[in-house]
Amino acid sequence: MLFPIGDDNIEGGHTPLFSHGFLLLNIGVFVLQATLPPGAQASFVQTWGAVPYEIAQGVDLQTLLTSIFLHGSWLHLLSNMLYLWIFADNIEGVVGSFRFFLFYILGGLVAGLTQVAFDPASSVPCVGASGAIAAVMGAYIIMFPASRVKMLLLLFFIVFYIPSWVFLGLWFVQQAMAGFEMLGMSSRDTGGVAWWAHIGGFLFGIAMGFYFRGKYKTRYLRLR
Repeated sequence: MLFPIGDDNIEGGHTPLFSHGFLLLNIGVFVLQATLPPGAQASFVQTWGAVPYEIAQGVDLQTLLTSIFLHGSWLHLLSNMLYLWIFADNIEGVVGSFRFFLFYILGGLVAGLTQVAFDPASSVPCVGASGAIAAVMGAYIIMFPASRVKMLLLLFFIVFYIPSWVFLGLWFVQQAMAGFEMLGMSSRDTGGVAWWAHIGGFLFGIAMGFYFRGKYKTRYLRLR
């Protein structure tokens, strides 16, 4: 198994208050969810998850926000939090905490709306921070293309580095291929993965990455 475990961080910059705060909030919400009885857990997800059909009808629009902080399993949570931990702090370090907060929330909303646009008839609740994190990753590939992602090959305990643009570019290609392959299929038939939320979030992040890179380029500090 191969997965990322770190990156080159900037020296100095703003303290990643919301990067770490969102991570703790996601964990806290899932712990709360996991302590509920099985029937109550399903009701919790149905109530606070974003159901594309309902959103498309203009119902329960608030779930576009609440769904960003829900997860379907421990594995789902841990994989999302790993990516949040690795990529978010550099973005917040450059743009500042309040701007990062707005960017992250908007990224999650854009991701959710993209999924609704491509699967408006689905009655399956969409949950997870992956759309917002995809926005973070999209901004990262533009703002920090020279950064390196630290990879772990678990089978042999080998650690190596690859450029962030390679890792994130390959990640997006995988999402895009899956999204177009599943185009027109129901969420029930796609393994429960909201591919278009990932795609929409990433593209929004790319756009914001160009904006941030131009506006805050004087704040870039040395990578270490």
